[in-house]
Amino acid sequence: MKKVYKLEDLDCANCAAKMERAINKIEGVHSASVSFLTQRLAVEADDDRFEEIMDSIVHTCKRVEPDCRIVR
Repeated sequence: MKKVYKLEDLDCANCAAKMERAINKIEGVHSASVSFLTQRLAVEADDDRFEEIMDSIVHTCKRVEPDCRIVR
């Protein structure tokens, strides 16, 4: 399943790159990209575990950029 989410309060391109690298390491994620310019997160992950994977992604993003929110 592939979905695109809006990001709020993503402050820098370096943080976006760190988030992207960390998300791509999560088990079940096939691909992920974080765009600082468009403030978007695109995720392709296993269908059957998608919500569980998204919870892991939210947790991972909070560690990198505590102020950033993923609008679901």
